[in-house]
Amino acid sequence: MKKNIIYVLLLSITFFACKKNEMLPYIADDNVYLRYLDQNGNQDTTTLSYSFAFNPGLAQDTLWVPIVVTGPRVSHSRQFALTVVDSVTTAVKGTHYEALKPFYTLPADSGTVKIPLIIKNTDEALANKSVILGISTVKGGDFQANLPLVLRSKKVIFSNRLEKPGWWMYWAQLGEYGRIKHQLFLISSGTVDLVDLSKPDAYLQIPRSLYYIENFRVFLNDPAAWIAKNPGKDFVLTPKTDGSKDFDFYNTASPTKRYTLKYFSLVNAYFFVDENGKQIII
Repeated sequence: MKKNIIYVLLLSITFFACKKNEMLPYIADDNVYLRYLDQNGNQDTTTLSYSFAFNPGLAQDTLWVPIVVTGPRVSHSRQFALTVVDSVTTAVKGTHYEALKPFYTLPADSGTVKIPLIIKNTDEALANKSVILGISTVKGGDFQANLPLVLRSKKVIFSNRLEKPGWWMYWAQLGEYGRIKHQLFLISSGTVDLVDLSKPDAYLQIPRSLYYIENFRVFLNDPAAWIAKNPGKDFVLTPKTDGSKDFDFYNTASPTKRYTLKYFSLVNAYFFVDENGKQIII
């Protein structure tokens, strides 16, 4: 009998606890945060890096910022605010990025949305330096800003410069590394990298890598013919206005980023020149 009484009491406690939990309304403030994930699916709080050098024809690019809501979805659209964090930002509005909107809209019945962050490649100084753009969600519209700043913010560092990749050392055909040589390789080869010969089974990719190197060689030997065969890439050669026989090679979408095709009278031939004035030959 005693055991039955205890059993009934336990059932009653469980029943009322469940009823109480079912009746509790959601009363926490709604927030939004930036949902960047690393390769393991965890929140990624590291700085996001970007280089226009891998897309030399772009005058600007769009980075999509993933926004997630904490709290229930609702049947109407809501607004939230995103702002530039001046204390960490070195990028200049209008020169390096487009101004953010005062508010962004989260569609009805949605818990996520992506918003465009437009960065620009029109500043020639980006070839020699990087700039930082910090962004963060803030209180505004229909949302609060109660979450830790590390979840609500992100830094983007971007430039138009290249660094020597690890695989370059394995391909003697390319010769000495240079940033302009690397940039022209990206434009003409058909790839952004070659196989790293230190990796297992790398030999399987050697024929393909040699194909990309040959593409680069053909381009260097006759860039005018390459332009004619690749009209969709929007590159042109125009004579320099300094009275020389030299040409500028550039993309029409980014005319300030130019490469010099220089005439050498001793051999009666044209060669691209690198950042040190040396002929680019492979």
